[in-house]
Amino acid sequence: MNDNQVKEITNRDVDFAKWYTDVVKKADLIDYSSVKGSMIIRPYGYAIWENMQSILDKKFKSTNHENVQMPMFIPESLLNVEKEHVLGFAPEVAWVTYGGNNKLEERMCVRPTSETLFCEHFKKIIKSYRDLPVLYNQWCTIVRWEKTTRPFLRSREILWQEGHTMHATEKEAKEETLRMLKIYEDFQKNILAIPVFTGKKTDKEKFAGAEETYAIEAMMYDGIALQNATSHYFGQGFAKAFDIKFLDKDNKLKYPYQTSWGCTTRMIGALVMVHGDNRGLVLPPRIAPYKVIIIPISDDEEINKTVDSIKEDLSDSLITYKIDNSNKTPGFKFAEAEVKGYPIRIEVGKRDLKEGIVTIVRRDTLEKIKVPADEAVMKVNELLINIQNDMYERALKRRNSMIYEASNYEEMTKIAKEKQGFIFTNWCGDEACENKIKDDLGLKSRCIPFEGKEPTGDKTCVCCGKKATTKIYWAKQY
Repeated sequence: MNDNQVKEITNRDVDFAKWYTDVVKKADLIDYSSVKGSMIIRPYGYAIWENMQSILDKKFKSTNHENVQMPMFIPESLLNVEKEHVLGFAPEVAWVTYGGNNKLEERMCVRPTSETLFCEHFKKIIKSYRDLPVLYNQWCTIVRWEKTTRPFLRSREILWQEGHTMHATEKEAKEETLRMLKIYEDFQKNILAIPVFTGKKTDKEKFAGAEETYAIEAMMYDGIALQNATSHYFGQGFAKAFDIKFLDKDNKLKYPYQTSWGCTTRMIGALVMVHGDNRGLVLPPRIAPYKVIIIPISDDEEINKTVDSIKEDLSDSLITYKIDNSNKTPGFKFAEAEVKGYPIRIEVGKRDLKEGIVTIVRRDTLEKIKVPADEAVMKVNELLINIQNDMYERALKRRNSMIYEASNYEEMTKIAKEKQGFIFTNWCGDEACENKIKDDLGLKSRCIPFEGKEPTGDKTCVCCGKKATTKIYWAKQY
């Protein structure tokens, strides 16, 4: 990494798209390759994903889910079993037609999602109510042939997890759908420090083949929406299409009820766009691969001794850290640490040590704090908690300042043209109004919230003026 890589980051208020690309490149999260539409996730970017995996995987296992691995390829005949599902994915499917030099008798798609593979397997393993529930999860790669790609946000090859479960009753399946949505919501808030809206997607926007889709909707710094996770209730649609039946306690054959839920490396993009600033990445402590970076100002015996002592205290406190012992200048090391977003920087220099102190720098606020060297880690522990909470509150305040309410179409149009953010309105539930708002204003429905969804004011639809059935969020999306 050279000086230009550290220093030249586009101002996010001037060109947010360029700023985003600058940050993911200069923070060394990704690199490009000759594979168009895909990205190389560099070690630092992958370490963030590994932390996400580790935390979520523990959550899934604590709710009795087991990890499995399904094939990467899906025969066309299998994909076609559930017609609504295949139609939803057809434009993005990548097909394999040759094996070596031989044309395949049946072409196969590279999985865009794995419902059909799981259902084929469920048909074999589910025979009795005693086999239920089946609670599976898969960490894998999927392929969707996106026309426009952007690192982490939209890529042709995507790292993700997908949960697939089967239940004896509708009640159990619906409870599972919302339970997993809640796990995602808690993860966004408490680990990623990202405030989100949770709610139900409209019929137009629900997952192909689902009866109900629920989503986690986040707002980026620029007011654009990013869907960070989804959870789907399938009912018995796939079970009937694949003829999956089980013998219930009443000795009758029945179709089970199904769910699916997932999230992707898109969440790394959300971290960048919610918390990053003009110096680079800013990571919440709970997801940062390294919570602390120690920077010795020079190679000196007293400095090295202090660094070793701090290092031992950090290890004892189970705080991940990194030491920059490179030959770069201190100023460059500080800039590089800021680009990479380490939550805390500890500067150890001879001048400070003459007074028995070191300098601690918060990445989120760039505040410098002088503390006795032997109390540094105690202060770090305190700051990590404060930084995590402050980052969430800061993001929440910004998000809330960019939520607008509109009571009629003229008002909605004015807001959409002049401001970036979410618009909260009454809606009649008619897809025609949903399409008109998208065509006219470029806004898509985000979700119908669980709370505060009752129509307000004159209780008429913001678009057509007819009686409203609910309130809903609208926004432009990534």
